[in-house]
Amino acid sequence: MSWIGAIFILCGCTWAGFEVARKITERPKQLRQLKVALQSFEAEIMYGMSPLTEASYKIGSQLPKPISYLFHNFSDYLKKGEADASTAWNRSLEDIWDWTALKEQEKEILQQFGETLGKHERLQQQKHIRLAMIHLEKEEIEARDHQKKYEAMAKSLGFLCGLLFVILFI
Repeated sequence: MSWIGAIFILCGCTWAGFEVARKITERPKQLRQLKVALQSFEAEIMYGMSPLTEASYKIGSQLPKPISYLFHNFSDYLKKGEADASTAWNRSLEDIWDWTALKEQEKEILQQFGETLGKHERLQQQKHIRLAMIHLEKEEIEARDHQKKYEAMAKSLGFLCGLLFVILFI
């Protein structure tokens, strides 16, 4: 019976290590997806002259989850007319934040971007989109470096912690 418990402990700790590594791996991907989304958002606003509701829904349809939820929720909040654009954006961020692998720095960048939505004319809005993209680019570079350093370590550490617990309890 104790061997079955040991296997469960080892598997559980290993799984936890792989879950941490998955979050580390997902962060650069999601930052890349956000940059692509903002580029598409810029194109829709500047050249497609789409309203925020249509542009965000279109972009959300082109993205993988959970980033697509951000744009779909934003579009839904705007359609309901419950809030102005910045409030709708912040609500959307709060709705999906737990599903992302992003950190507080990225949340702050996206909140600052959201504060500008719908408050400026198109050229000014384009500048704010590009500024957010520059900040996200910096965060993506940091996330890739972090991934290189810690992804394999998290996997190994999960297994080794499980092994340590098994040795201590047996």
